[in-house]
Amino acid sequence: ADCFWLITDTSVIAKSLMNRSEFVTIDFKRLPEDKQDFTGYEAEIIYSDGNNNILEKHGYRVTDFPLDELRLFFVNDTLMLPSEY
Repeated sequence: ADCFWLITDTSVIAKSLMNRSEFVTIDFKRLPEDKQDFTGYEAEIIYSDGNNNILEKHGYRVTDFPLDELRLFFVNDTLMLPSEY
């Protein structure tokens, strides 16, 4: 899948949150069918400070990302996979 949008969106948004937290966790989650029907979004990305304090949340009506969940980290202006952190 060509999911360049995921890297672009998460990098830009996480960088904009650096003034609120030096460490940002990024959680992509595909929503269950009932929540999709209710919200109109197929997936959401939640940006937090790593201590369960949500900094920002974005809904996506359509996604081509193949996984149901993914956690990324943004530290020192660098987007990282869990295995890289």
